[in-house]
Amino acid sequence: MADAEHENGFDVELRPKVGVGVFIISPDHPNCVLIGLRNGSRTGKLYGLPGGHLEFGEEWNECAVREVQEETGLRLTRVDFATVVNVVWREHNLHYVDIMMLGVVNRGCEPQNLEPDKCEGWQWCDWDNFPAPGELFLPLKLVREQGFNPFRTKSTDEL
Repeated sequence: MADAEHENGFDVELRPKVGVGVFIISPDHPNCVLIGLRNGSRTGKLYGLPGGHLEFGEEWNECAVREVQEETGLRLTRVDFATVVNVVWREHNLHYVDIMMLGVVNRGCEPQNLEPDKCEGWQWCDWDNFPAPGELFLPLKLVREQGFNPFRTKSTDEL
């Protein structure tokens, strides 16, 4: 019989969580997405996208808008689904299903670092001149390894 700590042979504490990451693009920064040097409590300093945990009852696009505003102060003018990645990071006992969204900001909008304890700062980074894979937070690294490109989507074709 399963107890509070184990169910079907799996540790309940290690169940996957749902994260939402946001590729933010701006007409002021062609071919760039916003990344920040994140201060992970388990993972150390790695470049990642704005984003966070999906809250109970929250829609994916609502989470994207909320997290981006909380972390960067940016208001997204459009949010679309981009891709999803299964992130199993065994050495840190982390397992996430990360839903990646694509968000657009208006001209003249620049990020602020509203959570300096979690991120050293935000920068626009050219998709074709990105930090090395070993410097990326695993969800972003996996998305890039899978060949996803936020600039080859229906949403960005309209910009």
